[in-house]
Amino acid sequence: MKYITEFRQKDVSANLARAIAQEVQPDRTYRVMEFCGGHTHAIFRYGVQDLMPANFEFIHGPGCPVCVLPIRRLDDAIELAENHDVILCSYGDMMRVPGTKQNSLLKAKARGADVRMVYSTLDALKIAADNPTKQVVFFAIGFETTTPPTAVAVKKAKEAGLSNFSVFSNHVLTPAAVGAILDTPGTPDEPPVELDGFLGPSHVSTIIGTRPYEAAAQRYKKPVVITGFEPLDVMMAALMIVRQINEGRHDVENQYTRVVTADGNKKAQALVAEVFELRDSFEWRGLGQIPNSALKLRDSFADYDAEKRFDIAPKQSREVKSCECPAILRGTKGPLDCKLFGKTCTPETPYGSCMVSSEGACAAYYSYGRFRADQSEGKVA
Repeated sequence: MKYITEFRQKDVSANLARAIAQEVQPDRTYRVMEFCGGHTHAIFRYGVQDLMPANFEFIHGPGCPVCVLPIRRLDDAIELAENHDVILCSYGDMMRVPGTKQNSLLKAKARGADVRMVYSTLDALKIAADNPTKQVVFFAIGFETTTPPTAVAVKKAKEAGLSNFSVFSNHVLTPAAVGAILDTPGTPDEPPVELDGFLGPSHVSTIIGTRPYEAAAQRYKKPVVITGFEPLDVMMAALMIVRQINEGRHDVENQYTRVVTADGNKKAQALVAEVFELRDSFEWRGLGQIPNSALKLRDSFADYDAEKRFDIAPKQSREVKSCECPAILRGTKGPLDCKLFGKTCTPETPYGSCMVSSEGACAAYYSYGRFRADQSEGKVA
């Protein structure tokens, strides 16, 4: 198949649904976490969950880079914008994410801070070149997909001698989060998440390939299937995972072969390795501190590291008490378990990042009507 419409064919989806129904074992459950927020939106946009057998469940994971950024780091970015006389450049999704006391970059901009939405790292570089008397900070977030463009910006800034440009790096690494989810201990109020396998991220895997997931698959004995964003991609990956579970295998398989390879994009990997190095530890929203799960600039690019250039005062950051976004990111709760969802927390008045981001689970539920309850059956419509 070559075209998008071919991955949305009704007759093929019906055949896949029948194949999955025939192969699932009726005496067990299949709980599969889709790591990527794009998968969550595909599942609900196209009603994929409705085509699955009753004992097959998709669990939403921390596959949204905006969502997993801890509030403390967002508070730091707001402080940079308001207290250090900088131009802070940010991708659009981060502008409305609530920080402590529902503060946000958009509210900081309304109070007079120079916060600018950019579409690429090159936009931030141009702003620095056009404003030589102002310090320009790029608020860098994202998984492995958005890290190479940040590396390009840092290298170009150094080559051009842009001494007024720096990066506030919050790039995180997905394979480390897979292990963290499975290692997270439960509590009396919230038991650990029980998973049988993972749908591996699509765009991330175009950069890093499939090999980085092998260690987690073998250590935790959980199958991982890398899959695309179309409904037939997700359904085929579900069938592949069902077969692995039934056969007692825990391999890394690649359904998304039209885009993803075993080794990924080596040129992009080399670029990232030249500019960045591992942090010893980094906090993920909902998952806490995860060792070796994020990147910082190497010493050779320290002049472009905003954390070294600016003295960011420590602060007390805190979540909205009733917001279940952290538990949703761990996979232990869903959007409908949150008392705020669809009431005080909506896309217009978000209380958590899961409702703001275009890849957030709460945004997916709300956008595609999953918050409407079927009164007769007590299930999501």
